[in-house]
Amino acid sequence: MSLIYHMAHQSDWEAAQASGAYRGSADDLRDGFIHFSAGSLIAESAAKHRAGQADLLLICCEAEALGDALKWETSRNGIDFPHLYRALTPAEALWAVPLPLDAAGVHIFPEDLA
Repeated sequence: MSLIYHMAHQSDWEAAQASGAYRGSADDLRDGFIHFSAGSLIAESAAKHRAGQADLLLICCEAEALGDALKWETSRNGIDFPHLYRALTPAEALWAVPLPLDAAGVHIFPEDLA
């Protein structure tokens, strides 16, 4: 089982739970897919793209369960990232937890992200 991770604003995730579909952040909508990361890359992604954002949740999904709409694509710096080319049903998430900030404004991630 391959686990992948997405950072969502809590209000967006709550709206998705009510509607049954999460379409992603403004960046995801602009890019045409929902950005995910492997566990080894999610902290770096947070520092680069979500620095200081205090209202985030970390959402975990099983990559294989997302089907053919999930594509692993190589970034400009040669790293493969999973991109979901459809809405995510909240029931597809294995879990969602708050992603707090430490005193320096850096996100605190759960341990053992695969």
